[in-house]
Amino acid sequence: MSDSALDAAGSSLPHSPSRPAAALRAPSEARADSAGKEHVIDAMRGFAALLVAYFHCRQVEWVGMQAFHQSVGHSFSLSTIAAYLTFPIAWGSAGVPIFFVISGYCIHRGGALRLAKNPDYRLDTGNFWVRRFARIYPVLLAALVLTFALDWVSLQLPPVNHKIREIGLQAFLVNLFSLQGVAGKTFGSNGALWTLSLEVQFYAIYPLLFALRRRLGMTSVLAIVAVINVVSAYVLERHDIQFFTSYWFSWTLGAWIADARTRTAPDKRSSSWLYVLAAAFIAIGCAAFHFGQYGAFQLWAVGFAFYLYKALERRNADTPGVRLLSRFGDFSFSLYLIHLPIFVLLSSILFRSSLQLSIWPSFGYMLVAVPVAYVFYRLVELPAMKWSASFKPKGAVKQA
Repeated sequence: MSDSALDAAGSSLPHSPSRPAAALRAPSEARADSAGKEHVIDAMRGFAALLVAYFHCRQVEWVGMQAFHQSVGHSFSLSTIAAYLTFPIAWGSAGVPIFFVISGYCIHRGGALRLAKNPDYRLDTGNFWVRRFARIYPVLLAALVLTFALDWVSLQLPPVNHKIREIGLQAFLVNLFSLQGVAGKTFGSNGALWTLSLEVQFYAIYPLLFALRRRLGMTSVLAIVAVINVVSAYVLERHDIQFFTSYWFSWTLGAWIADARTRTAPDKRSSSWLYVLAAAFIAIGCAAFHFGQYGAFQLWAVGFAFYLYKALERRNADTPGVRLLSRFGDFSFSLYLIHLPIFVLLSSILFRSSLQLSIWPSFGYMLVAVPVAYVFYRLVELPAMKWSASFKPKGAVKQA
C-alpha cells in the first residue's frame, strides 16, 4: 500500500532521460527500477487490492458459499456457475500479506541500494517521516470523512448493516492516529483500516530497522524480527490486540528481498523452484486458514516473498496482463481505503442490508467501487503524492 517511487532516503531513485543512465546511477541502482520490475510490483499491488475488495464485496452482498449450496444444490444455471467460480475468493484476505511484503520491499529498496554503494550511508529519518506523513495522512483523512458520510446515509436505512461500527469522534481520532487495534476499533464500516495502523507503525519503526541493518546485516535483523513476531503473536494477537510487532516479519521479508537484490549480480538467476515453494506456502496457508487467519497470514507472506524474489528477475514482465493489473495498482491504495463503505451503502440502498442469494450484484458493486476509487485517487491521492514529493532532498532527480 505504499508507493514504489519512494526510497528510504525520501527521494526517488535518480534518473534523467537527458543524460546517460550510467553517468547518474550505479549498476545496482539501474537494475532495481527497470520498467518491467516496476510493472511486476504494481501488478501485484493491483491484484492484491482487487482480491481484498472483492473478498469484502462477497461478505457484504452474498449469503456465502455454504448457504448458497444448501439453497441451489447442484444446479448448473449461469448464475450458479458464476457463484461457484468465486469460491477461491474465500481466501481473499491473502491480499493483505502481499501488501506488507511489497511495502517492505519498496520502502527499503532505495536505502538498500545506497548502502550497497556506500556502507556509511545514513537514513535521513526526519525527511523519511515527513514524506510518509504527507503521502499517507491526507488520503487517510479524506477516506475517514468519506466513510463518515457514506455510513451516515447507510444508518438512515434500517436495519443497520452489521459492518457499521462506531462513527463518533473518538473512533475517528483513534483511526486518524492509527491506533485501531490497540486503543479502539476500525472506524464505521471501514474494517479494512485495521492494516493501515500497522503500516504507519512500520514506518515509525523503520529508522530503527535501518540502523540495525547497518550494524547486524539484514539476515540477522530478519531472524530477530521473526522471534519478535512469534512472541508478539502469543502475547498480543491471541488477546485480539493488533500491533505491528505481530506482523513485522511479513514487512521485513520485503525489506530483506530489497537488500538481497542489491547484492545479486544482474544476470544471475535463482532457481525456478522458488515458484514451487511460493505455490506450496500459499496452498498451505489456504489450508491453515481453516484453523485461523493469523497463521495463514504468515504462511502467505512467505509464499508471496518467494514469488516476489523470483518475479523481480523477469525481464519480460511487461506483458498485457501485467500492464492491466499495474493500472489497478496505480490507485490500489485508494481502492483499499474506500471500497467497504461503498459496498455497505449500496447494500443498504438496494437490499436494506440483507444478504442476497444471487452473486450478480457483487459484480455490480465492484463496477461502482473501482471507478469511484479512481476518482478518489485523482482528486486526493495524487495531490498527496505530489506534496510528499515536494519534500524530497534538493539534489534528488525525478524518477522517470
